[in-house]
Amino acid sequence: MLLYAGLAKIGDPAASIRAVKAYQLLPSQAAEVVGAALPMIEIAVGLLLLVGLATRVAAGASAVLLSCFVAGVVSAWARGLRIDCGCFGGGGQLGATESPDYGTHVARSAALLAIALFLVFRPRTRLSADARLAREDGFR
Repeated sequence: MLLYAGLAKIGDPAASIRAVKAYQLLPSQAAEVVGAALPMIEIAVGLLLLVGLATRVAAGASAVLLSCFVAGVVSAWARGLRIDCGCFGGGGQLGATESPDYGTHVARSAALLAIALFLVFRPRTRLSADARLAREDGFR
């Protein structure tokens, strides 16, 4: 999911920055840095998780990202902001006829957060690169 989200945003950094600014949680310059860096971070973490390399670290980074996403959406919801989350591109203020779907975003991110936390504690599977590297080094 992180890989897909990052790839959806990487081609339009202005939209990613606009999405981060819409949450009104960071000063403008910090929101620009976060908005510009976020797609690359999501892609890197997503690739590491997909391959199963540095899984515990990548899952921890994913858990931090997802916690921030949940906190941001809950904050926007609580403050009555009408924004598109920008999860998969786009983002920013919604039009007068559009409704935010905060509950779905929070539920999806919370489910992914649970998976990330599981991987922090159980990072290796038979098919992960981490497990294969450990076997090659003689570790079990």
